[in-house]
Amino acid sequence: MSPSGGPQGDLPGVARLPDQTPASVEPAPASRPVDPVALARIRQRLERSPAPWLHEEVARRMADRLSLIRQAPRRVIDWWPQGGGGASALTVATPDAQRLSLDADGHLVAAPTRWWSMAHWRGAPRQVGDTPDAREAISADLLWANMLLHWVADPPTLLRRWHEALAVDGFLMFSTLGPGTLEALQAIHADAGWGPPQAPFVDMHDVGDMLLEAGFADPVMDQETLTLTWADGDAALAELRAVGGNADPRRTRGLRTPRWRSALAERLPRARDQRVALDFEIVYGHAVRVAPRPRIEAETTVRLQDMRSILRSRRAG
Repeated sequence: MSPSGGPQGDLPGVARLPDQTPASVEPAPASRPVDPVALARIRQRLERSPAPWLHEEVARRMADRLSLIRQAPRRVIDWWPQGGGGASALTVATPDAQRLSLDADGHLVAAPTRWWSMAHWRGAPRQVGDTPDAREAISADLLWANMLLHWVADPPTLLRRWHEALAVDGFLMFSTLGPGTLEALQAIHADAGWGPPQAPFVDMHDVGDMLLEAGFADPVMDQETLTLTWADGDAALAELRAVGGNADPRRTRGLRTPRWRSALAERLPRARDQRVALDFEIVYGHAVRVAPRPRIEAETTVRLQDMRSILRSRRAG
């Protein structure tokens, strides 16, 4: 497999969304059709294997964008490092920060212990599900989430959790797949009358609306298209399996035959050098958590957590 550049990869589209308060934002469009059980299985499979090359490459490119942050973060959350594959890039980019790893559900990822370690015999660290969630564990200056958003069934809820995990003026940086991903593969399935090969991905403008609705300010979304190539169709299909899976509830059920796999491999698009070539739309997003601004009415209720944030921001100012 090899990536190729070109105009699409070199000139990413950029969309800056207007700064609005959550009260003035229209609700984001309905969620894409997904099978949440299939999504959970895909995440679990990705967590059990080394992170895909594509995830590591996206993490490297996303780390280059950390220069947008004016002040070096002291506390960093790496959300889903098992599948995101960005731990190395994040460590190099923020060498002096306190880093905390959380799984896809927002629970602390326990560090592995060797069988002969005293910690093993005293009892392993609390496992996922027994630990506090992100907002109780740390108030971060930076929340980093690489290639996770498209593998969750309810993105708006996850964005709200990211908002809660950040300190005031904390910075969110994430990446996800966009709807331009594997369009050629979708066309092949449609022409052959097969079920869709993947659940549809959310457009970056809709993700920006979700960010505003979750309470973030100054969201900026941009994208680039990476074209990956392989020597043959079998190599391409093997890597597609390693990158993810099909969570579309309309997908064809049951096992596929070797004949079907061969037919698909033969139909995959070829570049001029006869290598199989497929496009991935990579969407990058970043936004800031600002101090809450409660709407003043005859009777106003403010959460204790928000009131503390307001007071801290006033002292800092």
